[in-house]
Amino acid sequence: MKRSDDSTVRWKRTTGRLVALALILAAVGLLSLLSASLGYRLALWSVAAAFVVLRISVYIAICAAVVALIGVVAALAAHHWGMLAGAALAIVLAGTTAAVPLAMQRTAKSVPPIHDITTDPEHPPKFVSLRALRERTSNGAQYGGETVAAAQRRAYPDVRPLLLSIPPDRAFSLVEATAKNQGWQIVAAVPAEGRLEATDTTRWFRFKDDIVVRVAPALDGSRIDVRSVSRIGRSDLGTNARRIRAFLAALSPRG
Repeated sequence: MKRSDDSTVRWKRTTGRLVALALILAAVGLLSLLSASLGYRLALWSVAAAFVVLRISVYIAICAAVVALIGVVAALAAHHWGMLAGAALAIVLAGTTAAVPLAMQRTAKSVPPIHDITTDPEHPPKFVSLRALRERTSNGAQYGGETVAAAQRRAYPDVRPLLLSIPPDRAFSLVEATAKNQGWQIVAAVPAEGRLEATDTTRWFRFKDDIVVRVAPALDGSRIDVRSVSRIGRSDLGTNARRIRAFLAALSPRG
């Protein structure tokens, strides 16, 4: 009887160690995920290094999930419900950690590797006030030409100019108000030229993207064209297209 009791105790201890290891790995993976963006924002490492850290967080999360699954089996065999709850928590943490980079990877594969999106690929709005700043960035200020335009048309056929049935001066006022409501940092607003330039910051990595909006007379109203460009990175993971869609959707009912 004593041998049976000793065996049960050892089994529970082993289960406890497995679950503890799974929880530690899951916590390390989650911290690694969070540090990827934090380290970049604090200038501790480059964006390339940040994405390496993201990949590492996925590997750690996978290891945590494997150990946790073994812990689940062991906890069920030992009828140790507390350890079962701990193993389940480790699986949830590991799954949450891995989901973020994997979702980014899936998005990257579903969109073209471009970072300059505009409603007018033939004659994209040009940066004036932000031009000097953009020329110092890795992506520059020049539009990529027909190669980029063709890729955009295939991926984002809905990104098109917006026509409003109001005169350009009123349209520009709406553009400026909408840009502020979107949380953009307005750099220049020149009604006489129908040009608004602004910068938007992404939530997680705090990447800076630049926007130029052009308001021009058209038919019995105004035509609104938008260009949104990332400062760094070959692919924007669809961010610029989503930004333009959100801006035009917010502007359309008001005009």
